[in-house]
Amino acid sequence: MTGTDWAAWQQSWDRQQEWYMPDREERFGVMLDMVEALVGPKPRVLDLACGTGSITSRVLRRFPDATSVGVDLDPALLAIAEGSFAGDERVTFVTADLKDPSWAASLPYDSYDAVLTSTALHWLHSEPLTALYGQLAGLVRDGGVFMNADHMIDEATPRINDAERGLRHARMDREKAAGVLDWADWWAVAAKDPVLAEPTARRFEIYGEHADGDAPSARWHADTLLAAGFGEARTVWASPSDSLVLAVK
Repeated sequence: MTGTDWAAWQQSWDRQQEWYMPDREERFGVMLDMVEALVGPKPRVLDLACGTGSITSRVLRRFPDATSVGVDLDPALLAIAEGSFAGDERVTFVTADLKDPSWAASLPYDSYDAVLTSTALHWLHSEPLTALYGQLAGLVRDGGVFMNADHMIDEATPRINDAERGLRHARMDREKAAGVLDWADWWAVAAKDPVLAEPTARRFEIYGEHADGDAPSARWHADTLLAAGFGEARTVWASPSDSLVLAVK
């Protein structure tokens, strides 16, 4: 992997994700504000379904004394993450399947100040996500936090949803015509890279083209987290399509 420009891959991933979520940095900013407010500037973080380590990189820029454990199953995104943070003793990466009931046994710590995730758990259906939330309630220390920023659909507002979706997709179409890489395009580039080609092939063996999970409402997430054992839970940020739900143990 010597010579691979991991920073360029990180930037490329960010740009691809921002095509879907132009307010991506805004949600990360609120997430880190809430970490600082509730658990302080030296958190032990679990970056859940970490991908390339997008949350970890922002955590460490904001909190230089933090530590972060990233967990994911995707071999290609983990390759980028591991290459990007090679030699940083504050960071550990773990390969694990969040649908496996024993996934947490692979983690280096028994408890965390903050468990953070973004644009990842929509890969899970509601039943395994409910089970995962129960496990997370056991990993977050008392007074610690869990935050999930993702696409969360309120089915009680179909006209608003349709209008928002139409406007969002019109913007995406314009940007795609201007040359922005979408999800499929980005992976096509990765598949041709000498270092990422093999892990990219493996990731498609694991996941297929894309998972078909659920996108329940922010209220569902908050209620499910309360039922799992968190003491408080509510939305702390929202866009017309996405929400950031915060739960405190």
